[in-house]
Amino acid sequence: MALDPEFVGMRSDCAGRLDIVRRDDGSSAGQAPRPPRVNIYGVDFDALDEQTVVATIVGAANQERGGWVLTINTDILRQITGDAEIMDMVSCADIVAPDGMPIIWSSKVLGTELPERVTGSSLIWSLSEAAASAGLSVFLLGGNEGAAEGAAEVLTERFPSLKVVGALCPPRNFDLDPVQVAAAVDAVVAARPSICYVGLGFPKQEKMILELRAKLPNTWFLGIGVSLSIASGEFERAPEWMQRTGLEWLYRLVQEPKRLATRYLVYDLPFFVRLAFSNFRRRWQTKS
Repeated sequence: MALDPEFVGMRSDCAGRLDIVRRDDGSSAGQAPRPPRVNIYGVDFDALDEQTVVATIVGAANQERGGWVLTINTDILRQITGDAEIMDMVSCADIVAPDGMPIIWSSKVLGTELPERVTGSSLIWSLSEAAASAGLSVFLLGGNEGAAEGAAEVLTERFPSLKVVGALCPPRNFDLDPVQVAAAVDAVVAARPSICYVGLGFPKQEKMILELRAKLPNTWFLGIGVSLSIASGEFERAPEWMQRTGLEWLYRLVQEPKRLATRYLVYDLPFFVRLAFSNFRRRWQTKS
């Protein structure tokens, strides 16, 4: 079922969604109010920078409070706003962060600027470093064969005090087999991590996160897509200048043309045009 992004937004009444954030100085946030949320094409984003997201997760985890970080790029935004079931599924994420320059550009056009991109490929490093310092444990789930184990090795080499309590790469299409899904869930539950990185691609990883959250309410979950494969060295991340200029997708396309060409060129490019048109129309209507 398609949604009209001009009139429909993500639910804001989820009982589990965090209503506090950590302060920039790292002190306890107490009952500080949630910062402003920016609506882009019907989806509400939290106006948080990466440092604040990391501090929020670590602060809550230290209090044995779990949560869910949803990072949204252009492709994910397209899927969310085009399907009511997916919109409903992701509506209770505790932190919704912009992972894509078109989303940042959209916020500027609308006059409600988001501070910066907050990407899974960056969080896996910054959050792991903070977790190592705080004595929190992590579990790595997903990626191509060997990616989770490879990422775990790289992370522990960079952050020797990081507690990696598990790394698992389920076989391709495991989600079609209830036995394999149960085995993956049981492995994470048995490890009881403070933080779980889930790299299964959208929306498969979000479905897994929903199942795991019910069993591990004190764990933080992050859907990070291909980031485990990047962290392990299987793929390279785009140079910083390409990240800043919104060309990271092109770098990924060159690395996996057969898998990504249809997604990026057939589906995402037309969606980007619609997104830009919608933003300028909203801004013009606001000024009128």
